[in-house]
Amino acid sequence: MVVHHGRISDQMNIDRIRQEIPLTREVIYLDNASTSLSPQPVIDAMVEYETHYRANVGRGVHRLSQIAGQLYWDAHETVNRFIGGEGGTPVFVRNCTEAINMVSHGLIFRPGDEIITTVTDHHSNLLPWYALREKGVIVKVIAPSTPTAGITTDDVSSAITRNTRLVAVSHASNVLGSVHPVKEIAEIAHDHNALSLVDGAQSVPHMKTDVKDIGCDYLCFSGHKMLGPTGTGILWMAEDTLEPLLLGGGMIDDVTTDGYLVASGYSKYEAGTPNISGALGLRAAVKYLNAIGMNEIEAHERVLTGTLLSGLSGIEGVSIIGPPEGENRIGVVSFIVEGLHPHEVAHILDDQDTVIVRSGHHCCMPLMQYLGLPDGTVRASLYIYNTEEEIQTLVEGVREIVEGV
Repeated sequence: MVVHHGRISDQMNIDRIRQEIPLTREVIYLDNASTSLSPQPVIDAMVEYETHYRANVGRGVHRLSQIAGQLYWDAHETVNRFIGGEGGTPVFVRNCTEAINMVSHGLIFRPGDEIITTVTDHHSNLLPWYALREKGVIVKVIAPSTPTAGITTDDVSSAITRNTRLVAVSHASNVLGSVHPVKEIAEIAHDHNALSLVDGAQSVPHMKTDVKDIGCDYLCFSGHKMLGPTGTGILWMAEDTLEPLLLGGGMIDDVTTDGYLVASGYSKYEAGTPNISGALGLRAAVKYLNAIGMNEIEAHERVLTGTLLSGLSGIEGVSIIGPPEGENRIGVVSFIVEGLHPHEVAHILDDQDTVIVRSGHHCCMPLMQYLGLPDGTVRASLYIYNTEEEIQTLVEGVREIVEGV
């Protein structure tokens, strides 16, 4: 299947999507693993709140507060259904980083408890666990048996013990693009009476995600990587047993001079005035993705990823860092150009071809050390508004760079 401007299905019209995102007409945006662009309906949802019913939520009975409160509640419900999370608790946070920190602070760890994470993970799924070493917690950072292929169940099974309390892994690597067997990893964790946390920052925006099927205890992801506004994210919990990170207004049922009683559900974890307009923008983003269909999005990106991998692999002097084309990868493609620093490549692509890519360590310095790449990589990451023509422009731009070295 070849994807050009236009349709690949009745639901997915690339031209229409691009018309609703003005930046796609100015640059070739291939830095979606960092943050995605927002279509007009997402922006409209936030403007509508700010101009027509700006009010706090959960704190008033007047009409504006009631409208805002109802839509804020529905934003939680919309996101929860999107990930198959009915029965669990979706908490709105600023980003995936905050969500993981809420788990690290909300669980009670004791000296000798073990946490398993991986060298392929983002700093956000490493540093919160590192900090627990001060409390005597043992943090095991496991590495994949095949350096650029991602984590396997064997890698986890060989590290887990009866003292393991939590296994925290990314669903997909933001450097390698590899998709990890999180369902099977969750089963291994539960077989050892451990909890499972999945960092879904790179998976939820790009593939159909069902937390009940995965079987994890916690799923964390960011709204700004899935067409939503910055400053939005989700911590989904199978059971809301974490200790709240913050205390204050909005998260209590009762307060006396002797103490307080916390609220139930997501309110327990959302102290203070939340990012209401951001939540409504995220609600609009989820509705936008639902209207297209996550299976359609995944299929579109798989085709583009194949085109990109094929094009780059045909250029002498370019090395792809990650697994080959296949089912177990997403549209995150890292590569290096022999003789050039990744920042040089990214700067030239921007300057000469208006191609926007990421360069450097991608907040994964332990992985870069493991791979022997002190300067990091160039990373192109795809999304629903990218086209085959844009991929060809990137490939030809890299080819010209190589020929000019």
